[in-house]
Amino acid sequence: MLSLTKDTVPVDVDAVLFWVVWDAEKAAREVANYQAAIAWAAQTALREVIGQMTLADILVGRAKMDAHLQRIIDERTTPWGISVQSVEIRDVIIPPALEDAMSRQARVILAESEKQIASSFAEAAEIYVDNPTALHLRAMNMLFEGLKAKGALVIVPSSAVDTMNLGGLAEMTALAMSAGSNGSPAKN
Repeated sequence: MLSLTKDTVPVDVDAVLFWVVWDAEKAAREVANYQAAIAWAAQTALREVIGQMTLADILVGRAKMDAHLQRIIDERTTPWGISVQSVEIRDVIIPPALEDAMSRQARVILAESEKQIASSFAEAAEIYVDNPTALHLRAMNMLFEGLKAKGALVIVPSSAVDTMNLGGLAEMTALAMSAGSNGSPAKN
């Protein structure tokens, strides 16, 4: 069923309603066609609920929406001798143009995040340019964190080893041993 959300987004919602007639006599007397009446009551309730929610709320709050719809529809059908067992929102479809716009917006947000990360890296690089000891300690810490993980394999370019003044294999082994939890060399 096509409806508008609170933030005026057209959505096509596919839902399933499970109900049971517990008083057949009431169901036959209270409404001329109880199956059609249930369908109309469900559609009306769905439009009302969707109209009170934003698209974001609908997309993340289906279980809450299901329970709310069940209560509303059940209140309408109980006088007819019919109880609503459950309501399940199966799918929420938004127009393709809106989906594309949302995708573009997500990419813009991701790009802004990347800019912030790059800016942080640039600031750190400026600090490290003036303080080679800080850069050395950061590199050692990164290597240590990589080696202490169980079963981790860390490949360090020889230029990095030279830059960190780690020396040869003896110092790498000592570093690996200090990273191991039981004093034995860390596994590669």
